[in-house]
Amino acid sequence: MSKIENHMDKKVTAYIENLFSGVGPSQQLFDLKEELATNIKEKTADFKARGMDDKQAFKEAVISMGDLSGLVDDMRKLGQDTAKQAVYSTMTARISTAGIIAGVLLGLFGIFTVAMLYFMDLDAVSVAGSGIFIVAGGTLVTYSVLTRETRKKYAMNKIRAVLYALSTGLLLFSLFTAVVTRFSTGEMYIAIGSLMVFSLAGIGIFLFLILTGTDRRKNAP
Repeated sequence: MSKIENHMDKKVTAYIENLFSGVGPSQQLFDLKEELATNIKEKTADFKARGMDDKQAFKEAVISMGDLSGLVDDMRKLGQDTAKQAVYSTMTARISTAGIIAGVLLGLFGIFTVAMLYFMDLDAVSVAGSGIFIVAGGTLVTYSVLTRETRKKYAMNKIRAVLYALSTGLLLFSLFTAVVTRFSTGEMYIAIGSLMVFSLAGIGIFLFLILTGTDRRKNAP
């Protein structure tokens, strides 16, 4: 991340933290802050593309967001309403739990099916083909774990969680296609080509997410 981007991130974060100062913490407030930060950064970049300098672009971006006092009041009321927070947290936790269970079962189904077909002495392509269930299971588990609020961390923004799941899915899929193409074509270079295409895409998305991530700790300094 460049110094200019890092400076802008700190400026946006400071503005939002000041805007919601005194508001009780909640998962909804964390989600809203992330959404506002993304919008302000995008608008700032848009104004800079029109020829404004950093300071003016940021000022215009904030103005374009309109009056946010209503949102601040809503979040302040929500921060004081522990019952609503509990309902929201319970609902998202149940969805996350269902996703983790489904993902683990899907992955195990893939592992058991591969083992079963192997000992049935089927051809290698048929055996490896069942590995697609492991790819799907790993992807679903990744999304479900990241969207789960814990005692120490807020749940991740759903869009970022989808991208992390996509990254995981591409990396697993690269291994899957490498194995399948190796056995189906008998050519190692084709397998490496399949591995390269999907793994590079997955690693690229993963690096982008790591370098643009936000601190989800509930007691972040």
